[in-house]
Amino acid sequence: MFPCFPPAPEASSFREPTSREERLAFSVRLVRNSGDLAKAVSIRHAAYARHMPEFAEKLREPETMDSDPGVTVLLAESKLDGTPLGTLRIQSNAHMPLKVEQSVTLPRWLRDRPLAEVSRLGIVGGTTGRLVKTVLIKAAFRHCELDGIEWAIVAARAPLDRQYDQLLFEDLFPEQGFIPMRHGANIPHRVLGFEIDTGHQRWADANHPLF
Repeated sequence: MFPCFPPAPEASSFREPTSREERLAFSVRLVRNSGDLAKAVSIRHAAYARHMPEFAEKLREPETMDSDPGVTVLLAESKLDGTPLGTLRIQSNAHMPLKVEQSVTLPRWLRDRPLAEVSRLGIVGGTTGRLVKTVLIKAAFRHCELDGIEWAIVAARAPLDRQYDQLLFEDLFPEQGFIPMRHGANIPHRVLGFEIDTGHQRWADANHPLF
């Protein structure tokens, strides 16, 4: 059973009125059926295999969580031939605790608030992959806005944690640094958060490339 949400917006949905419109060679949309999910899983496995080959073996097939209530998988694919180019997964805490909560207890001020965890980001390599990642992150941000999410949470290993620093995520456990994730083969990750409501303004104030 796949969740039904409004289609993920195209990149132009995020532009300011004075921005230049660009037509992309790929689209980003929600996974809605087993064929879509197979594409997402293929790019997910390939991306993880480049850096974590042993762990990637566990990602050859869809994970149970991919079709759980409150879980959305985004898929970027070529407009030319439908080739998968990127994917990520968004889990809200509307139906169950976030997966990261299997390994950490979130700060008290985040409890009982609408949260979403972003995970399983995977993209193709090269310049195309960098652009795909940017649009996927924008689509995830917009999805959180539409779903009433207050904070987006990520658990990131080194050196991928730096990309979330650049996106203005803040460390939720600054004194602990990297924390072994019991649900992730005990690989140390930083747990970071991003306040959705203030995201646009903070990116604008920082003259951020994503904005």
